[in-house]
Amino acid sequence: MDRKSFIVNTSLVAGGLAVSPASLFAKGTGYENRRPVVSQRKFVSPAIEAEIARVKADISDPELAWLFENCFPNTLDTTITHHGELNGEADTFVITGDIDAMWLRDSSAQIYPYVPYVNDDPALKKLVQGVINRHTRSVLIDPYANAFNYDASKKSEWYGDKTDMKMELHERKWEVDSLCYVIRLAHRYYEMANDVSVFDKEWVAAMKLIVKTFREQQRKADHGPYHFQRGILANKDTLTNDGYGAPIKPVGLICSMFRPSDDAITYAFLIPSNFFAVISLRQLARISSVIHETDLAIECVALADEVDKALKEYDRHQHPKNGEIYAYEVDGLGHQLVIDEPNLPNLLSLPYFDAVSDKDKTYQRTRQFVLSDSNPYFVKGKYAEGVGSDHTPKGYVWHLSLIARALTSDSDIEVASCLKMIKATHAGTGFMHEGFSANNPKLYTRKWFAWANTIFGELIIKVHKERPHLLKG
Repeated sequence: MDRKSFIVNTSLVAGGLAVSPASLFAKGTGYENRRPVVSQRKFVSPAIEAEIARVKADISDPELAWLFENCFPNTLDTTITHHGELNGEADTFVITGDIDAMWLRDSSAQIYPYVPYVNDDPALKKLVQGVINRHTRSVLIDPYANAFNYDASKKSEWYGDKTDMKMELHERKWEVDSLCYVIRLAHRYYEMANDVSVFDKEWVAAMKLIVKTFREQQRKADHGPYHFQRGILANKDTLTNDGYGAPIKPVGLICSMFRPSDDAITYAFLIPSNFFAVISLRQLARISSVIHETDLAIECVALADEVDKALKEYDRHQHPKNGEIYAYEVDGLGHQLVIDEPNLPNLLSLPYFDAVSDKDKTYQRTRQFVLSDSNPYFVKGKYAEGVGSDHTPKGYVWHLSLIARALTSDSDIEVASCLKMIKATHAGTGFMHEGFSANNPKLYTRKWFAWANTIFGELIIKVHKERPHLLKG
């Protein structure tokens, strides 16, 4: 992703809004609200506002309550750049924050925590329908693209990439998880709203194209149609082998040329994304059965079973210290990359996506590996410990990694520790960031990262429901 991981000085910006150092905290007992004034918010949902008030009332820590109120509505407050109709259907365009483009992954993850409230807010329901419709049109434009412009009126800065670019595309990095996220949001909406009206013939066509794309990227006969090169030196932004990536042995897994961080893979079978594909295909099969697309449902189950079988054969690594754990990437030829990165899906977050049980012994051993110095991307500093990435400077931890750790933990102590680290590292802004220096949180990347903000709100709501005592202490 062209996220330009520049280092931000916290005296200048907070959550995408200009502030002065003196205004970061209100005087007295409370904290100054960092949300835009109501007249400047992009979308206001009474149901979400009511939930904010309900949950905030039970949070005794004023700083944590302040963070929740700032962060949970951030997607609605700041990133809904279009919400209306297109060709008679609901249409919603959601930017990722500090980049004026819509990522399939980010937009799905940004909207996902609001879906449980659609039955209490008709306008919010239409907004979610609009995101699903926008995803449908995007997939039909190009299932290999990860990010889209609002329309075809302006070229992306990445239009010169050596791939099959189109004017509607912001970036064309093939990532399995992008299409999984599309299914995940649609399935969540169906679960919550019990509504299939949005799953029309165009949506079915897009879902069939997703399955076709997954099949192509199993690469059983050849490397398939996707290729990508970028004319810069950074290896993380381009692919080897004339743009087709490193060789693989076809084993039934699906190739992903880029990680959820939008950095290039080392070995094309990205294990967390293949786990995600299995659960997503099963979710798609359920919806397909309900809307009487029987053939599509059967194909989804067959492909899910095939990928699941291949995972059982190729997803493990025998670690000298941690024992049998999940690898991060493999190629089917015997090569493995044994790491974990902070962007989701990753190995740490597998239970969050219902891909594995948090009680699974292999997962528990993997979790121990991920959160230790055995993982080369694990960072421990004065203010936090968590997972970092080549996408951000050395010594940086991602807020997503702290949030994912808490979302998948069964320990009060661990969840409380994650909340403490998050409080210590927002750098006075009242918002989450991408990466931050574990030794100096005033140095961070992405001042306005709506996904991280919204999923933090999702975490607080989960803690409020399952561990309310942690918020009242």
